[in-house]
Amino acid sequence: MSSSYKEKKITGWWTSNGTQPETGSNSIKEAISRVTHPVYMVDMDGHMGVGHDGIVVMGKDAPDMSEGYPLTAWSPPLHPENLGDPVFKKRHNIRYPYIAGAMANGITSTDIVEEMGCAGMAGFFGAGGLTLDKIEAAIDRLEERLKDITYGFNLIHSPNDPDHENAVVQLYLRRGVRLVSAAAYMNLTLPIVYYRVKGIHRDTDGNIICPNKIIAKVSRVEVARKFFSPPPEKFLGQLYERKLITEEEAELARHIPMADDLTAEADSGGHTDNRPALALLPNIIALRDEMVRQFDYKDPVCVGLGGGIATPESTAAAFAMGAAYVLTGSVNQSCVESGTSESVRQMLADAGQADVSMAPAADMFEMGVKVQVLKRGTLFPVRAAKLYEIYSRYNSLEEIPENETKNIEKNFFKCGLQEEWHRTKSFFQQRDPRQIKLAESKPKHKMALIFRSYLGRSSFWAISGDSDRKIDFQIWCGPAIGAFNEWVRGTFLEKPENRKVVTVAMNLLYGASIVTRINWLRNQGIVLPTDAGSFSPMELSEIQKNLENKVAN
Repeated sequence: MSSSYKEKKITGWWTSNGTQPETGSNSIKEAISRVTHPVYMVDMDGHMGVGHDGIVVMGKDAPDMSEGYPLTAWSPPLHPENLGDPVFKKRHNIRYPYIAGAMANGITSTDIVEEMGCAGMAGFFGAGGLTLDKIEAAIDRLEERLKDITYGFNLIHSPNDPDHENAVVQLYLRRGVRLVSAAAYMNLTLPIVYYRVKGIHRDTDGNIICPNKIIAKVSRVEVARKFFSPPPEKFLGQLYERKLITEEEAELARHIPMADDLTAEADSGGHTDNRPALALLPNIIALRDEMVRQFDYKDPVCVGLGGGIATPESTAAAFAMGAAYVLTGSVNQSCVESGTSESVRQMLADAGQADVSMAPAADMFEMGVKVQVLKRGTLFPVRAAKLYEIYSRYNSLEEIPENETKNIEKNFFKCGLQEEWHRTKSFFQQRDPRQIKLAESKPKHKMALIFRSYLGRSSFWAISGDSDRKIDFQIWCGPAIGAFNEWVRGTFLEKPENRKVVTVAMNLLYGASIVTRINWLRNQGIVLPTDAGSFSPMELSEIQKNLENKVAN
């Protein structure tokens, strides 16, 4: 060894166990990608080398290592299953800190939920917008197929249809659905509190057991605060007075948070506030810490990140910021198992990051709430905005100027507004007859129901792939789909027919492990070759083969 090494800042010394260090960017890249083994970067007479396994003695003043090489940086093994928070994975009995989020109308299908569960991840069926019989059919299938494997269902806030929200909760309780993803809540409701506290009890050791678990998904700190807090006293009182919960359940509920875990939802598809993940997640985690101290919860509340998770770098960034898990949505919709049409999957595969827009939401139309949708290849965002503009300006259908009426009849509804009203009435006679009575006494509400009909059916046209209505497709997605498409361009995942949810998930997790190890090395002052820091999608079988190697101690 040259005497000049003694003057260099080194981490320790590395010596081989029969193999010599290798040089070159390909060797370095391969070593980093072997995530179940440590990476040892060594100095070989001024050249960067990488050692495989071997013996390491840490510290500059190590015993005589005359046969070894100065260790300049190293990275421990990082299997994808070791990303995230172990508490979260243990709580939900999953192997990987990864959730396939619930996209409404069954877009997150039973196929997605089943595939995710069998792969050691969690999937949530997209129950939002579906009738009770369709939700129960999904429960039947997943209960039969997955049995004790973890899976969940969506519970979406329905301010315009509280009876349906309550009916969904009753169904979940009756069928033993023990895990829900609570989405689109601005305030807590009696049904979700009822779901949370029903059946709460102490075990033989005195620990509070809450059988019904909630993973909330929120974009705002003020809403997160509600889920980090115990159930509101006013709702506990109402439930007790109605004899829906016992006095013991009401008392125990005061010692638990409304949610076991919470997903900070950044710039996502569907309902979103377009929050930047870099600002949102740290704020939510800080609030979590504050609330846990305030209420002295025995069990920790885990915080994950959704919205924008679409590349190894964004996945690694989420974990680096402290996310207990990641949640994906837009990328899953483009996979073959999603409950949408081939036309939609191809449109998503062609999308760029800027090909999204905000549009009025069908379920909260009168409130001015918006959802993020695809704008490339569809006029839905423009037409939906036009309908909301008309609704805001006029108090009844009769007040709308004749030229505006003819335009929306010809291009939006493809029928007269009275004919559309008959169709809308038929829907609400089945779903909520009170809306018809209200519309007959309030012309503006009648207009809202008709306009909501276009907004609501546009998502079903997309799901069914109705070619006559392609220009009106409502496709929920965020800019993540564009980032994903850019990453997979030129690889087997570029074509939507090759996209499978588990393959996508494992590539993101495996890639995140590689990106994290690269950053560990860089943080020790190593300047890696440019191409050594890249990771391209791999076939699932190849990833699984790489992960089967025994983790080095």
